[in-house]
Amino acid sequence: MWNEFNIKTFPAETVVYRDGVFHPELSTLSDSENISSKYKLPVHIIYVGKITGKNTLNINLNTPSQPVFLSINTENNFPAFLNIFIKNAGKNSEIRGHIMLKNYSDLDVKIIAEHRADDTGILLQTKIIGEKDSFSKISGTAIINKDVKNVKSNIQFGAYSSDTSAKIRIIPSQNISSVPNFAEHSAYMFHGTDAQENYLRQSGLSGKEIKDILTESFMNDFNLF
Repeated sequence: MWNEFNIKTFPAETVVYRDGVFHPELSTLSDSENISSKYKLPVHIIYVGKITGKNTLNINLNTPSQPVFLSINTENNFPAFLNIFIKNAGKNSEIRGHIMLKNYSDLDVKIIAEHRADDTGILLQTKIIGEKDSFSKISGTAIINKDVKNVKSNIQFGAYSSDTSAKIRIIPSQNISSVPNFAEHSAYMFHGTDAQENYLRQSGLSGKEIKDILTESFMNDFNLF
């Protein structure tokens, strides 16, 4: 996973999807739609490969004190939709996600993260790379239900394109019915500074090599909240 998709694995119960399809031979759990048992290890949901058409990933966490990690690294060369529905009903449970998307065509991504119990956490960092002539639409909604206390909600977005023909639209929203511990949204557009690009150019790198370095820098700059 690390060499092919830049995804770091670690001791965990795993649920693996490749090219939008669940792979039981790579997984220790049957799916991500009903995580209702407490495991000694964290749960790692891995969603990688190429996608096209309509795709849906459901994550339902229903057990207390269970850490869940979500790693997504996909690309699409044809129009694609990806719906990610996350529901955390496990008291003291937390879901942390790194989502990396590379779009060569049209991509529509919808993320809905819902808190259904006290002391739940959903922390997501989403990055999109828009290639030439691509159109990307990314929406993220955090939902904090009524009478749910002390939740931690953070949905971050980052976008990068080395071609001015790419179009990227980011739509964050929040539906908050209880006072959270914190609930944050953020979005930024990544680009190399003139000083950085001049330094790389003066080092003898070609335009393509500079693009590759900046892309790699953007992809690997995930923080841990």
